[in-house]
Amino acid sequence: MTALLASVRSDDEAFDAARAGAELIDLKEPNEGALGGLSIGEITHIARQLRARYPVKPISAAIGDVPADAFDEIAARVIEVSDAGIDYVKVGVARGPAARRCIEQLADLPATVVPVLLCDGGMDDELVGHIAALGFVGMMFDTASKDGSTLFDHVDADTLARWLRLARERGAMVGIAGALGWAQLEQIRALAPDVAGFRTALCSDGRRSRLDPERVAQWASALHRPASGEWGAGDASRSPIDMPITRREY
Repeated sequence: MTALLASVRSDDEAFDAARAGAELIDLKEPNEGALGGLSIGEITHIARQLRARYPVKPISAAIGDVPADAFDEIAARVIEVSDAGIDYVKVGVARGPAARRCIEQLADLPATVVPVLLCDGGMDDELVGHIAALGFVGMMFDTASKDGSTLFDHVDADTLARWLRLARERGAMVGIAGALGWAQLEQIRALAPDVAGFRTALCSDGRRSRLDPERVAQWASALHRPASGEWGAGDASRSPIDMPITRREY
């Protein structure tokens, strides 16, 4: 089964997404870019409110769009977000000269980091393998530009399938995102990632508008229907709640 990650910007959206069937609630600010970060105060507030109603619902949060060579800023933000009561801290990494060093330093931080590989124009195949070898709990493949192109416009399905297999062989969970919509449903189901992430497809009028719980429910239903594809489905029993979580009291 592919689990639904719903990106939300408020506690109201978080509650709506959780009630509608999203397995993983992801906190970010769509007005601030692909991985725009909420303030630490907002993250802490939403996490507390969500934990009160859904104590075992996994929560992730993006640190914001920070260049890979600004590592001191990245590290500080990772620790702040992690300490705000978040299970998984998402850090976007684009290919480039600083990417490998950034990933290696992320692996040493005292937080559960999920690297998000920004695949606009493709991705460094060697970098994907290196990330898998470093023992992250999971990784995601996404896009930075929200220009109407999707992840599948930048990386072909066979390559994505190979990367998913590589990560799973190392025990990591794997997710995909990147302007995915109904036109990509069959590709998503055939690829069978552990997690599929959405914002635009869950909103009433574009990614900056309010999340629509009816759309969340529709996507949850679609993703939870089993399907087999030419690339081979993963273990249908896996979900984000199987991932090791370091729960923090706050």
